[in-house]
Amino acid sequence: MLPVAASAHRAAYVAGTFDTKGRELNYVKQCLEKRGMRVVTVDLATSGKPSSANVHPREVARSHPQGETAVFTNDRGSAVTAMALAFERFLLSRRDLGGVLGAGGSGGTTLATQAMRALPIGLPKVMVSTMASGDTRAYVGPSDICMMYSVTDVSGINRISERVLANAANALAGMMAHGAAVTESTTKPALGLTMFGVTTTCVQSVTRLLADDYDCLVFHATGVGGQSMEKLADSNLLAGVIDVSTTEVADEIVGGVLSAGPLRMDVFARHDLPYVGSCGALDMANFGAWDTVPERFKGRTLYRHNASVTLMRTTVQECTAIGEFIAKKLNAMQGPVRFLIPEGGVSAIDKPGQPFHDPAADRALFTAIESGFRPGPDRKLLRLPHHINDDAFAQALVAAWRDVAAPRQRARSATA
Repeated sequence: MLPVAASAHRAAYVAGTFDTKGRELNYVKQCLEKRGMRVVTVDLATSGKPSSANVHPREVARSHPQGETAVFTNDRGSAVTAMALAFERFLLSRRDLGGVLGAGGSGGTTLATQAMRALPIGLPKVMVSTMASGDTRAYVGPSDICMMYSVTDVSGINRISERVLANAANALAGMMAHGAAVTESTTKPALGLTMFGVTTTCVQSVTRLLADDYDCLVFHATGVGGQSMEKLADSNLLAGVIDVSTTEVADEIVGGVLSAGPLRMDVFARHDLPYVGSCGALDMANFGAWDTVPERFKGRTLYRHNASVTLMRTTVQECTAIGEFIAKKLNAMQGPVRFLIPEGGVSAIDKPGQPFHDPAADRALFTAIESGFRPGPDRKLLRLPHHINDDAFAQALVAAWRDVAAPRQRARSATA
């Protein structure tokens, strides 16, 4: 049994399409109730059939911005898309939400995980799915959803599904009952940093200089890495970021495989978090193995980073577009901003004698950022003569961070 406090104040939400998965979802409910959980079942079906769930599909659908008529369209594709949005809005409004569990096939997984991705990091999320044995990035994204493969289809209670669903229910119950213990790191403010292999020296120096005062969370800038960092920022779990490696923007502009999407950096337009950024690895777009590079790029400057990764040098024109993208994002930020430009090079292979050394392309990048950037009393752009991996540049990043963070630290001390 769970502690009384865990079951009295927070509920486990069990969601899915009860018209086709009602037996399985109600079995999950029973398993959770045996653990002392308070359970709320939510029906996401769009068929219009009667529902045995605590929350009827029409109640969920009313959370859609256009109301329930936007969900019940008699077209399965548009109905499922609209119900997914309605469930996201519905779940975000629940004050008693302690965790959520879904079960289903591709449609049910799509419905449930959109809402799960919108929830804060750390809130328990379990998805039992027929799709969990393949590429789950579309379902998990930057969130901490626990995907459990159903083994058999989610269709009836049998010797396999019974055990898998019970394990999922017990996993959710355990997550809700036993939160992470408070450690020394959780008493420090959390600071997000982005790193790439070719900026590792810089980021490791920065974290070493700040480790006594901050819990430094380093994210590999592989697309989902930047999304994950920004998901934490959106969940109010970061004190700010030192975005050393904005390389995902290059992939977005050029068409590489490690883009974080067009919304990269937008979270700082919604939250007034301190932001320190730089140009780390903007000299490259990323592809897979050598033979996967698109034919249109075969004549470009390519570098075999390893057997699985091929890098392509960004051109003057691409660097201009990248710089304009970044300047626009910086201008929209609400909090204090410091952006540092390393004139000596932006990656380990962008300096004299290295394969991506291209002063003209770097100048185009730096000029585009500087000419598009709107400075202000707490919005500054600094051009420094260092290479990004120079110790002096790491020290400058730390100084910039302390500059933007100091006013907030003083404010916290004054109210303590």
